[in-house]
Parts: sequence; structure tokens; C-alpha cells
Amino acid sequence: MEEEQNPSETLKLIPNGPPNQPRKQPPSPLAALLLQPIQWLQMLCKQLNPTFILGIALVYGLSQGFSNSFFKVVTDFYWKDVQKVQPSVSQIYIGFYYIPWILKPVWGLLTDVFPVKGYRRRPYFVVAGVVGAVSAAVVAVSGNLPVAVALGCLIGITAGVAIADVTIDACIARNSIEMRSLAADMQSFSGFCSSAGALLGYSTSGIFVNRLGAQGALGVLVAPPAMLVVLGFVIHELRGPNLPSHSKRKEFVGMIYAVGAMASILGILIYHKTLKEYPFRTLLFFAQLIYSISGFLDVIFILRWNLQLGLPDYLFVIMEECISRVVARVRWMPMIILSTKLCPLGIEGTFFALLMCIDSLGSLSSKWAGGLVLHLLHVTRSDFTNLWLVVLIRNVLRLATLALIFLVPNVGQADEVISSDFLDNSSWSVVGKEDEELQTCLNDDDEL
Repeated sequence: MEEEQNPSETLKLIPNGPPNQPRKQPPSPLAALLLQPIQWLQMLCKQLNPTFILGIALVYGLSQGFSNSFFKVVTDFYWKDVQKVQPSVSQIYIGFYYIPWILKPVWGLLTDVFPVKGYRRRPYFVVAGVVGAVSAAVVAVSGNLPVAVALGCLIGITAGVAIADVTIDACIARNSIEMRSLAADMQSFSGFCSSAGALLGYSTSGIFVNRLGAQGALGVLVAPPAMLVVLGFVIHELRGPNLPSHSKRKEFVGMIYAVGAMASILGILIYHKTLKEYPFRTLLFFAQLIYSISGFLDVIFILRWNLQLGLPDYLFVIMEECISRVVARVRWMPMIILSTKLCPLGIEGTFFALLMCIDSLGSLSSKWAGGLVLHLLHVTRSDFTNLWLVVLIRNVLRLATLALIFLVPNVGQADEVISSDFLDNSSWSVVGKEDEELQTCLNDDDEL
């Protein structure tokens, strides 16, 4: 009788596979190193949306990396060979390229506050592409362009790059918040694309300038913004409402005040460039008049007349905030200058602080009086029926202050408001009294 065979020994006799099939060898270290970036990119595309990864590659690699480096080299030759300007002048023109980058907060506010058809990012890729492509095409095709037109086109090219950069940065920031573990990977991929694009741009710019000339080489810059237009139609973005939702009202209010702060800066620039030569009385009269009239925008909003004019609430509120901030700043600047000119020598700090204290008391009284009027007219958290009347009273009081404009000195802002002899006498009297007191103390010490 045959002995039973052990099952484990039987399994050992069964081959693992066909005898001719080779075993799968692990990849070599070099192949594994080459495959690692591809696997990393596949991971990013799997975890994030592939169109978002495409957007990073196009914006950072093609638009920012390639276009910026190519643009830098080609425009130097354009100013030298085509426009034939001096190096010192070309440096001034090159400085204007940075204006769109300085305005990056503006582009960011536009993408956050002004959605188009419910999309906050996609339309601005299209806008960036159209602005950049049209600007590059005009300067490349048109011959003998005036310097101002050529400079405007070149600024338009940089504006397209800057707007796209802000928009993709907003997308990256959003994805970094939602997927914190991939934040570093997204920044690494962005930096790689930018460096690779810059390498390509610098290495090919001289070739294109040599073959096509500086003006013709600028035509190459039509391609990157054209790809941004395509990106605006294909990149994934969830469509939301045009108006801020209830959960985002606080965020929207903050954005309104941010826009107002930028408008305040604009008011300072307007004053500095065009209004600082006008007399105090004239400037303050018209500033207060416009300030009073602009207050009626609140009445229009409360009565919902803006909707009859076709202006949505969010747009009208931002417009009203900008106007009021600009006017308020133009109105405030000459008042500060006049206050400094009224300060006697020797007690400047005390007197200026007194004037600012009067202003603060005015603000305090206006708040308290406003609260009283709201209470008397029964304006509550749920009843705004008489709110328009409260705002109307406020605007009438603003107009009433014009009756006191004759108290403002009718002199230029650079002129003397108080006689220098009076200031000198006042200062000398103060100093004289201090000297007399010091001399008396010395005499008393001598007698002792």
C-alpha cells in the first residue's frame, strides 16, 4: 500500500506559473527616479481636479514663467531698435510694467466680489487672455506705433499676466484650505512650472529676436494669453449665485469696506494732484456740497430706486462706498492742513490735540443725536419705514453747514493763515516768561 503524500509537499511540487514566463523585475533606481515625477503628477490629478493642475501649468509655466522672461528680453530690444529711445527713458517706461502688479489687490477684489454668471474665477481667466492677446497682437502687427500707444500695449500684456496670476492664486488658496495636506505640493508644482517656463523663455527669446526682429517676436506672446482664454472655459469651478449668500454677508461687508479703503487712497491722490492749490474756502465749500449730495445715494438705496435703474444692490453699495470715501478724504485733507496752520508756536501739540478733540466731540454728538432721531422716528431692527427720513435729515444738516463757510479763511493752502509776527510774539512771550522765572530762581539761590 502506497504511503499518502503530504499535501504541503504536493504544493511544493506544483510550479508557481508557466515555466517560460519571466518573473517581474523591480524597476531600476534610475527608472524609479524618472517615474517619480509622473506618479506625483498623477497623484495631484487624482486628488485635485485635472483642469486645475492644467491651470497651474498654463498660468505659472506658460503665462508667468515663459511670457515674463520672454517679454523682458524682447521689450529691451523693442525700445532700443524699434522705438529708438535712450536707455534712461526706457528704464522709466519699464517701470510702468509694474503698475498691473501693484494693482493685484484690485484684481483680487474683483474676482472675489464681482462674479460673472455665478463664476468668480473662470471669467477673469478669459479677461486676462483677451487683454494680453489683443495687446500683444496690436504691438506686433502695427508699425510705427506712437510711444504712448506702444507703452499701453506692453502694460496690457503685463496686466493679462497679473490678472491670471491673481486668479490662479485664488484657486490655489481655496484648494490649500480644503486639502491642507497638498498645500506644499501645489506650491512646489507652481514653482517648478514657473522656473521651467522661465528657462524656456530666456533660452528662446534671443532666437526669435534674431529671426523675427523685436517687434515680430512680440507676436509670440499672443499664444500664452490665448491659452488662458481656453482655460477660462475648461477649468472646473462650481457655479454659485451672483449675489452673496446669507452665510457670506459678513465677508461681503468686509469686502465693501476694503474697496472703500482703496477709494480713500484714490481720494488722497486726487487731492494731491489736482486740488492742493485751491483756496481753503473754495475747496471746502465744494467738498462739503458734494459730500451732502452724495448722501442722497443712501436715500436712493433705502427706497430701492437703484433696482429701478437696473443697478443690483451689491454694485450700488460698493459704488456709494467708493464715492463717499473719495469725497470724505478730499474734504478732510484741507481741514487737517488748516488745523496745522492755526497752531501757535510753542504749543503746537496742545493746540492741534484740542482741534482734533473738537472733531472727536463732533463725531460723538453726531452718533448720539443720530441714535435719538432713530428712536424718535421709530426705526428699529425690523422696521425701516422712516429710515429714509432720518437720512434726509442728515443730508439737510450737511447742507446747512455751508452757511458757516464764511468762517473759513479765504487764503491758499500754501499761504499764511495767522500772521507770523503774532506767532513769533506768542512764542517769545512764552520763552520770556520761562527765562524770567529761571532768572528769579537763580537770584534767590545767590541771595541764599
